[in-house]
Amino acid sequence: MGKIVSIHSFRGGTGKSNVTANLAALLARQGKRVGIVDTDIQSPGIHVLFNLSPERFRYALNDYLWGKCRIEDAAYDVSGVLQGQCPRGSCLYLIPGSMRTGEITRILRDGYDVGLLNSGFQELMERLDLTHLLIDTHPGVNEETLLSIAISDVLLLILRPDQQDYQGTAITVELARQLEVENLFMLINKAINPQDFAALKQRVESTYHVPVLGVMPLSGDVAILGSGGIFSLVNPEHPITAVLEFAAQQIDAA
Repeated sequence: MGKIVSIHSFRGGTGKSNVTANLAALLARQGKRVGIVDTDIQSPGIHVLFNLSPERFRYALNDYLWGKCRIEDAAYDVSGVLQGQCPRGSCLYLIPGSMRTGEITRILRDGYDVGLLNSGFQELMERLDLTHLLIDTHPGVNEETLLSIAISDVLLLILRPDQQDYQGTAITVELARQLEVENLFMLINKAINPQDFAALKQRVESTYHVPVLGVMPLSGDVAILGSGGIFSLVNPEHPITAVLEFAAQQIDAA
């Protein structure tokens, strides 16, 4: 059985979905069979990074949660973004959330059986023979987030160097420890002063007693790409890509 990896942040705007997409692509490029599930059902969006148009969604995660399809029916092969940069046998699948307004509204109004997520994740890994399943979580803390954290083999928390993020992340770290997550890591994103990166990393590790896999700067190059692709594949020599590659290696080794 493969690993379940949850990527989470307490607040929105941390770059969580971008990090998830890049880690998934880098793992696939190393020869892994990788799936991504967009469980941010209220505001889905990671499909944009894979150039997967909502018009192509026959099914989405919402349909599985409402009993309309099997979980693997909502999985789309997005390995094409790798453009041949992966060994034979590797693959990359994405299970998106619906972009239909009525279906998002239904989720907000009626909710869903969160327990189906757990069984769905397990079925997906078995039926697609995945080595890694990455969960792009909804920011903050809710029932779905707690389930994702509880069943994860690895939890990666994305933190911006911002006072609101610091306080919120402390809550998530404490929850992860109560849920006995086996492997807990952090990644700092959108840092401002490169001269302070080493000190920032040390400060965060001392505060939370959690390994920090790297510090990524607030980057104009990321902004220019504008979610128009997978950053690490478009910019393989970029310093941010080096941080993401190291993070992918540590997650794989955990």
